[in-house]
Amino acid sequence: MPSAKKVRVAVIGCGVISELHLRCYAHNPAAKVVAVCDLIPERARRAAEERAPGARWTTKAAEIFAAPDVDAVSICTDHASHAALACAALAAGKHVLCEKSLARTSGDLARMLAAAEAHPDLVAAGVFQHRFEPLPRVLRDLVAEGAFGRLLTATGSLHCFRGNGYFEKDAWRGTKAGEGGSVLINQSIHYFDLLLWIAGGAETVRAWSANLGHEGVIETEDTVALALRFRNGALGSFVATNASQRGWDSELAFHGTKGTAIVRGDALSFLSFADPAAEKRVRARIEKAVSGNRAFPKGKDYYGPGHQAQIDDFVRAVRTGRRPYVTFADAAESDAMVFAAYASAARR
Repeated sequence: MPSAKKVRVAVIGCGVISELHLRCYAHNPAAKVVAVCDLIPERARRAAEERAPGARWTTKAAEIFAAPDVDAVSICTDHASHAALACAALAAGKHVLCEKSLARTSGDLARMLAAAEAHPDLVAAGVFQHRFEPLPRVLRDLVAEGAFGRLLTATGSLHCFRGNGYFEKDAWRGTKAGEGGSVLINQSIHYFDLLLWIAGGAETVRAWSANLGHEGVIETEDTVALALRFRNGALGSFVATNASQRGWDSELAFHGTKGTAIVRGDALSFLSFADPAAEKRVRARIEKAVSGNRAFPKGKDYYGPGHQAQIDDFVRAVRTGRRPYVTFADAAESDAMVFAAYASAARR
């Protein structure tokens, strides 16, 4: 589309995360939200009135796909509806930005990838907003360049709390049919994605899962433990639970033959190298990258500031025809490992 033209966007799904999408589009002068959609009329109407003044609202996604004044859609619905909505949008000639998890099952994921491949002229992007933040990006570059030496281990964890009310509020949460799982595919997927992305991708996963704190409330896991082998030969692990009394506590750690980096929350908490000069160079590089970070609007603290950067990237990709930073195929790598972990856990 002509670069001078605003990207006309429709947001499908007007739940919690949609508020952040709407806010980010409002901050982008090259985009305009023209429509919102939700199965619940009141929720759609409220989103239009409070978050997207001037936009129309509807309860029918088909109306969005048929609308000639919609160039792109943000899909912010439950996991189970992502594949059908994304495939329909692409078939209708709309560019797509889809929230995590990209898909609910491996079959849905395959359908979405096939739809994106069938429409190479359209932008198909998956939301992993933390990949846009400077600290993960510089750490990924440093690992890839060998700054830490040969990577030995890469580990991650998330301990958070989701009360029963969280699951009871939306019937799809904590169900196999609606969500596909719980803590791994939802709360912790961003940290799992960062672990895989920074370390260079995993090739093997073995997993164990359990429902230890939400028995009788959800039918899926609230606690997982994964053992990983990465493509570069490093070994690792990932553990997560949403039944902890911790509000939100995440950690990523990368240990190499030359140095170590540990991230707590969204900040570097530990850096150590055998060579003091190497440690000084790496620390200076990280500090330079982080200091250049712009202040972006964000929703909940653990969402991080990356949504604005990712939505800006999506809008630029639509306007210029270039590849988005996180394509469906890019996002699918972490989704595929989630599904492999679930399959492994089901065998135990």
